[in-house]
This record gives sequence, C-alpha cells and structure tokens, in this order.
Amino acid sequence: MKPTSPADRLAQARADDSARRRRRALAALDDLTRDGQPINVSSVARLAGVHRSLIYRHAELHAAVLARAAQPPDVATGPQVSRKSLLTDLANLTDRNTRLSGHVARLEQRLSEALGHEAWRVTGLGAPSDTGALEQQVALLEQQVAELRDRLAERDEDLQAARATNRELMTQLNSTALGSR
Repeated sequence: MKPTSPADRLAQARADDSARRRRRALAALDDLTRDGQPINVSSVARLAGVHRSLIYRHAELHAAVLARAAQPPDVATGPQVSRKSLLTDLANLTDRNTRLSGHVARLEQRLSEALGHEAWRVTGLGAPSDTGALEQQVALLEQQVAELRDRLAERDEDLQAARATNRELMTQLNSTALGSR
C-alpha cells in the first residue's frame, strides 16, 4: 500500500533511510569482524559512514557491536602475542637502548675531543705538530741574524771611517781655501 499524504511519504522516506543506514552499520560490523580489525562504536560508524548516535539510538545495533567486540577474533591475522613475549621484547629493547645510549655518549666524547684539539690547533695555543722542523728553522734564522749583525757592524765601521776621512778632507779643503785667500 502506497502512502498517499505528503506526511506519510515523508515518514516512509525517513524509515527507508534509517533502514539503509542500519544495514550499512551491520555490513561495516561484518567487514571489521572479517578483517580482524578492532571493533567499537566509533570504528563501525566511521566505516559505515554514519554518526555514532545512530548506533547508540538503535539498541539492537549497539548490542551487536558490543557482542562482536567481546568475541575473540576467528582468524589469526599474525603471530599471537603474549604478555610474557611483550615483556621479553621490552627488556631486550631497554637493554639495546642502554647500549646505544652508551655508544652515543662515547661518540659525543670523541667528537668533543676532536673539536677541542682542532680549535686548540687553529688558535695557535697548542704546540705545533712539526716542532722539530720549526726548531731547525729557528736555529737557521738565528744564524742568519748573527751574520747580518756582523755585516752591519762592519758597514758601520766602514761608514765611520768614511765619515772621518770625509771630515779630514773637508778640513784640508777648508784650510787650503782659507790660506789662498
């Protein structure tokens, strides 16, 4: 029998829409169960594309979600995990983390020392790495300085002698020039 009044047609359309959304929610619940996914009101509503309030408003939907969530999964999706295996994994990872932390600390120490030595060398505060060659160069330069001082002293003596000679010649020249006048 077809509804005749607009209000009847509107009520029928609303009932049809609600039935479609309930069917989508039940299909989503079946899909989650088949895939071994976690089942709760939010995951069913998300997969079905409906609001969570729809599931809470329909008692049979809410009961179905709670019942499926309480059931253990039918299909094993991977290796089963026990509390003991998780605790063992946690202990192993904690030990590995401790070892890696120690390794990182040692590497940081080595890097710090290398950077410190490099900074010390660049600033010139530390002893140069080729001190033997530098000591030879210093000795050679000291010898050259001594030789240059000796040559300078000889030239000073030559200059003083030239000046003395120049004074004598000037004196002779002046006395001859005064005498001829």
